[in-house]
Order: sequence, then C-alpha cells, then structure tokens
Amino acid sequence: MDSFKALFDEVKKEIQKNLSEAVYNVWFEELQFVSFDGMAVTLSIGEFKRKIIEQKFMQLLQDSFVKVAGFEVEINFLDAGAKPVVKKEEVIREDTQDDKESTFDNFVVGPSNKFAHAAALAVSVNPGAVSEYNPLFIYGNSGLGKTHLLHSIENELRKNNPSMNILSTHGEAITNELIDCIKQGRMNQFHDKYRTVDLLLVDDIQFIAGRAQTEEEFFHTFNTLYNAGKQIVLTSDRPPKDMPTLTERLRGRFEWGLLADIQPPDLETRMAIVNRKAESMGLDIPNDVVLFIAEKIKSNIRQLEGAVKKIAAYLNIFGSGTVTINIAQNAIKDIFNDNSMSPEVITKKVIEEVARSFSIEVKEITSKRQYAAATNSRQVAMYIISEMTGLPAKKIGESFNGRDHSTVLYSISKVREEIKRNSSLKNTVEDIIKNVKES
Repeated sequence: MDSFKALFDEVKKEIQKNLSEAVYNVWFEELQFVSFDGMAVTLSIGEFKRKIIEQKFMQLLQDSFVKVAGFEVEINFLDAGAKPVVKKEEVIREDTQDDKESTFDNFVVGPSNKFAHAAALAVSVNPGAVSEYNPLFIYGNSGLGKTHLLHSIENELRKNNPSMNILSTHGEAITNELIDCIKQGRMNQFHDKYRTVDLLLVDDIQFIAGRAQTEEEFFHTFNTLYNAGKQIVLTSDRPPKDMPTLTERLRGRFEWGLLADIQPPDLETRMAIVNRKAESMGLDIPNDVVLFIAEKIKSNIRQLEGAVKKIAAYLNIFGSGTVTINIAQNAIKDIFNDNSMSPEVITKKVIEEVARSFSIEVKEITSKRQYAAATNSRQVAMYIISEMTGLPAKKIGESFNGRDHSTVLYSISKVREEIKRNSSLKNTVEDIIKNVKES
C-alpha cells in the first residue's frame, strides 16, 4: 500500500506537468490517496472539486495513472472527511464492488465476440454443469469486453441465484492478498475463502504467471473447485500457450475447458457500441458522428464508450445541444492515439521500431525493394501505423515511397489476418506498439 501511495505522488507530479500552477493548486493540491485494491484506486477530495475533476480532468487523471503505473486503474472518489468502510483483512476487489452496469443485455454482440458471448451466457445459465465449459478461459486485448462478460456472468447469477457463493477478483489482487495472508499467518483463511466458493471469476489471470507461490496456491485452488464441480471463469490478454512463465501444469488446466477469444470489433459493431452507449446516456448522436468515432477508434471498446462519455461532458460544460463532428474531434483527441505524439512522429517511430524488431534498415522498409524481409516488415509497419494513427491509406503510402493506397490496404488486411493465426507475430506487433507509446 505504501508503494502505491508513493506511486500516486508521482501521478500528481505528472498531472502538474500538464497544468498551470494555479489550476493544479486549485483542483489537485488537496487530492489524497486512500486505498488501492489491485484494480481500483480510491482518492479523497471535497465534493465540489470532485465534480469538476470528473467533468474536466478525468482523462488527464486516468492518463497520468497509465503513464506512471503502466496499467489502467479504476478511479473512485471518497468525500474528504469520510472514512472508507473496508474490513481490515479485505485487500482485493470483490462482490461489494462488482460492476452492476455490465450485463448480457448491454453487451453488443458482433462477429468478433459472439462465440465468447455465447460461452459466457451458457455458463451463467448452468455453471459447473458442463465440464467442457470449465474453466471458461476468455482472452483478447485490453478494452474488448472480457471484463464485461465476466461481470455479466456474475450479475446474471446474483440475480437468478442470490444464495450462490461467488468470488470475483483479479490476478494481481490474488498475489497481493496471498502476501498479506502469509505475513499475518492467515493462510487457512485464504484457503477457506478461495476453495469454498461456487463460482470463481478471475480477471487478468496472466498476472499470476511467473509468481511461484501464487501459482502453487492457485493450482490447488483450481483442483479443489474443479473436482467439486464448481465453475471457474478466467480472462487474460493472451491464451495459455502464450504465457511462457506459466507452469506447464497450470497451462494444461487452463486449457481443460473452453478457450474463447475476442477480436477487435468490426466497423458495424463499433458503430452499434457507440449508439448503445449514447442511448444509455440519453444522447442523440447523428450517424455521421457515430461513423466518425467508429472509424477513428478501432480496437478498444472502452475508448469508444469513453468518447461518448466525453461528448456528454462537453455538452454539459459548454451547453451545446447538438453533437457535431467538431465536438467529437475534441472529445476523442486525448483518447485517439493514446498519447500526445502527432501521426507523423508515430509513423517515424513505428518504422524505426519495426526495423529494430526485424533486424532490417529503415531505408529498406521505406524503399521500393521487394525481397521478402523488406516486404514483410513494410506490411507490418503499415498495419501498425494504421492502427495507431487512423491515417487514410493514401497518407500512409506517402511514407513508403509513395505507394498506392490499394497496396497499403492489402498490406493492412494481410497482417490483420496473419495476426489471427500467428501468435508470435501478434506478440511482436503488440511489443512494437508498446515501445512506440513508451518512447
């Protein structure tokens, strides 16, 4: 906890860099760290200032956490002077903080997620009854709806079977609680808690990989629940076979049941997501604006929904009644690209990072030479640039010796299909994107 408090001090420094001294002193100087449970951070400040932060500075606060901590956290507020109601031994996020908004009814189904949705729905109807669905292992990149499905299962069962003992937690939180229980000599309590549930839901299970004692405890927990016919649902950003530090025996157990992947949504699904979120917030967003947002934000559902929330905040702050393309541009400018780099800078950095990753010279990637190594790395670079910038194909082609837009579109499509089959290429592309964002 102390280490995360120190990290929060760095977050405040990051915020300070992006604001004038006067603005920072008025709205952020009094912001205090309260707690962190592995997924959500609780901060304390007066109600008036909290409302202003939520309306005008929430994206900055979230981005600052991502930049300093290296991962997204849920941000909750506590009015200054109030005391959080948390049991002394409670160190992980559980049923008391479940996501009531995540249901099967408001999950937008498309070609990219219909299998995972159907599997999750089946588990919610009859958990633990079908061994082929136990465990249910849902995987895919961040922001595609894995956590939504996890909470949909939980909320459906809490509604239809309120007596069911359900534990919903996070891979990182399991490790944190295990360490705390070891220190305090409460391992029996840990075992009772995890091994007596009817349904265990673990988000981001990949965080236990490489942590020997956590893996050992989870192995025995898994066996106990599985042998008792209890349902286990896990999510991860990658399939078990792509977790090199995960022990073989756990990898095998994760693959016992059903593996269901979620891919980035297609254009029609992205538009449906924007429309669904707007409808839930009472917003009327014209079709051309919906299309604009869906074309710009291609691979993250949370960002699509975040764009709608920012449009609502923009209308509330400035009193505008009509949603226009200009308002949408302002709403997504901090989301789009996930950094402050211009498309030109991103393009340059992507080409340099691809060259480094594929051991080829930059000039070979941007040249018109057609040998395999140059062509393959060039296609990967075009795909990543498209994903990170949303630039039109013609504009991307200009950075590769004036290549025709049809060549760029073919390259993007080819790499996108190859990533679905080739996990090694998928990991390489993700590493390149990560390196570009952090550079």
